[in-house]
Amino acid sequence: MAHLSKGKLVAVIGDEDTCTGFLLGGIGEINNKRQTNFMVVEKETAVHEIEECFKNFIARTDIAIILINQNIAEHIRHLLDSHTDPVPSVLEIPSKDSPYDPSKDSILRRAKGMFSAEDFR
Repeated sequence: MAHLSKGKLVAVIGDEDTCTGFLLGGIGEINNKRQTNFMVVEKETAVHEIEECFKNFIARTDIAIILINQNIAEHIRHLLDSHTDPVPSVLEIPSKDSPYDPSKDSILRRAKGMFSAEDFR
């Protein structure tokens, strides 16, 4: 009998609408340590709580991608900028109330720094 390894997870740090949408799409998981792969950020959520969640997600071996609303990413930009490992990948996404701004995205800024302006023409 072949052994099937368990796949990696997508994690979400976002507002209630974003998390709900992804949870309805089936990404929600709770591991054997009772840790979820999502965090709902509300207006009252302290920045240190978001930082701790992000640090926990990048330390987990079962998470391959972290999706984070860009307006929330702005609060922990220093952590996103310092995260250079390819896995888990961190992708900034828009929220219902905040459109995506590519000039703020850590990965795009890092990629532009690797290439000259001529490479994008």
